[in-house]
Amino acid sequence: MLKSENEMGLKKIVDLTRTISIVILLLHFYFYCYAAFKELGWIHPIGNRLLKNISHTGLLNSIHRSKLIALGFLAISLLGTKGRKDVSVNFKSTLIFLGLGLFFYFGSVWIFYFNEEPKIIATAYILVTTTGYILFLTGGSLLSRLVIQKLSPDVFNKLNETFPQEERLIENKYSMNFRAQYNLKGRTRHSWVNVINGFRGLLVMGLSGSGKTAFVVKQVIQQQIEKGFAMFIHDFKYPDLTNVAYHHFLKNKKSYKKEPQFYIINFDSPVHRCNPLMVKSIKTITDAASASRAIMLGLNQEWMSKQGDFWVESSINYVTALIWFLRKYKDGIYCTLPHVIELAQVEFEKLFTILRAEPTLEALVNPFIAAYNSDAMKQLMGQLSGAAISLGTLSSENLYYVLSGDDFTMDINDPANPKIVCIANNPQISNVYSAVISLYLNNLQKLLKEQEEQPCGIVLEEFANISWHGVDKFLSVCRSYLVSTTLVIQDVSQLVMHYGIKQANVIYAMIGNIISGQVTNETAKSLSERFGNIMQDRNSMTTNSSDNSFSQSRQLDNAIPHSTIASLSAGEFVGVVADNPDQKIERKMFHAELKFPVNSPLKNHYSDLLVQETDPVRQLINKKYIELKTDIKKLVIEEMSRIINTPELSIIIHKKA
Repeated sequence: MLKSENEMGLKKIVDLTRTISIVILLLHFYFYCYAAFKELGWIHPIGNRLLKNISHTGLLNSIHRSKLIALGFLAISLLGTKGRKDVSVNFKSTLIFLGLGLFFYFGSVWIFYFNEEPKIIATAYILVTTTGYILFLTGGSLLSRLVIQKLSPDVFNKLNETFPQEERLIENKYSMNFRAQYNLKGRTRHSWVNVINGFRGLLVMGLSGSGKTAFVVKQVIQQQIEKGFAMFIHDFKYPDLTNVAYHHFLKNKKSYKKEPQFYIINFDSPVHRCNPLMVKSIKTITDAASASRAIMLGLNQEWMSKQGDFWVESSINYVTALIWFLRKYKDGIYCTLPHVIELAQVEFEKLFTILRAEPTLEALVNPFIAAYNSDAMKQLMGQLSGAAISLGTLSSENLYYVLSGDDFTMDINDPANPKIVCIANNPQISNVYSAVISLYLNNLQKLLKEQEEQPCGIVLEEFANISWHGVDKFLSVCRSYLVSTTLVIQDVSQLVMHYGIKQANVIYAMIGNIISGQVTNETAKSLSERFGNIMQDRNSMTTNSSDNSFSQSRQLDNAIPHSTIASLSAGEFVGVVADNPDQKIERKMFHAELKFPVNSPLKNHYSDLLVQETDPVRQLINKKYIELKTDIKKLVIEEMSRIINTPELSIIIHKKA
């Protein structure tokens, strides 16, 4: 009731002040247009007497004084006007009405300077002044309907999704730090992405062209070499990353405690050679089984999700037997992958006889021999054909040459002999080369030294193309070996396709640091969930027939929605970093645009490391290829002769051999 009475009282005051304004304006017209009213006969003695008394107050002494007073009372009445808010009313149109009203209202005085009849001048003056009065009244009414607190014009809610990020540079002797800039409520601020604990793993994601290699991977290689890391780099588009590594190797090799060696494994144009089945890495039959699994899963990536299947395990066991036999034969003189491939091509009768002569292979070989002796040829061929056909794809001169050499070993983080190893791939035949790269990683995993002296960086570009079946276990022990593992993929769906949903989820969950460019679908959704929520402002407006109401609130919402992640620009990244107990990072999450380091050369200014193959090298490759084939032929002849001439072994000779 009190509110209703207040509104009625205010309305009466508004009506009174507006009436006073109109009365003053009418008196102004009567006084200054008196000649016209007299000519028309619209005067009266009482009106003349009243006008004379009012003129004594000084109200009408000046033509502008009475108009200003009338306008003042009108303005007072407008202050109490409460119009219904309308979002279509804007400040510009309101000012136009007010400006035109004042122009006509005060500019009408120039009409008195025209040389016309009093009636015409009076009529024009009254009309123009009244028009100005009405325009000003309209503008004032619109001003009361103006919505001062409008809804935000940010239709994509980008300003609300901004949040404070880490602006400090936090370093340690193993950290990787990336310069960046981010948006905070419409203002650009400088920041740092501080990966201070790379030993917890770094996952770099982004679709093709998102900038992950240029802005992240190359900086990782540069900073780790500058800090004295040994390196293993998978260069999917050789020599892109190799040139980067070589450039910074030349600049920083003197800063290492022990100057490292630089090696390149390139199957298309051989530079250095390394045997991934070296004797020191195959100490037990379990090591042989691990190497066999790496080879077979690398050659048949669809088997990653079928591990444990009878046919898959049979093929792996078969290759395990071949590797372990060559490891035991003359203390591993022929323990190389090319020799394994050639041994797999030997006739079954002779091969089974030779393998049975090795006591430690009895458990692996007997099932195959039993199937062969029972004439279960279809079953046996099904078990072995996968291995034989898959291994046959690796039978090339270049591969044989590279895989049979011993220019260096894969213990790259040996403090006494650190190494930087770049292994080249070829996108056109990556399914073949990736199997061998998987074997090198398996070999590397076994030879890494657990120590606190020589840090090591493993950078795997297009990781999803490599079937590293032990990566989940390796990530859990990286800290013990001072190994920082950087996995580069385009999307998590690649991991699911090549590793299966279970192992892909394990790998994704074990990574402590994530830097992601544009990704879509489920990957974007999972990242958004991982980043969590932040407090965001919410404004709402309700319009009804009589009034408008506004409300403001704050609520938790996605810090970085998946739609934002799916539409990131090139060079723009989101992510989260891990910290150390002694180096806490409060603001671990970021959404920023990464910057090139100040001292980083442009793409085409790295040291060129392309190596041209010469005729003598090609001749050596051909010679080695023939030599490897001859080795196995000699081995078969010697072993068969030994078995035949040894009475206690002659009983194992197969009847068809």
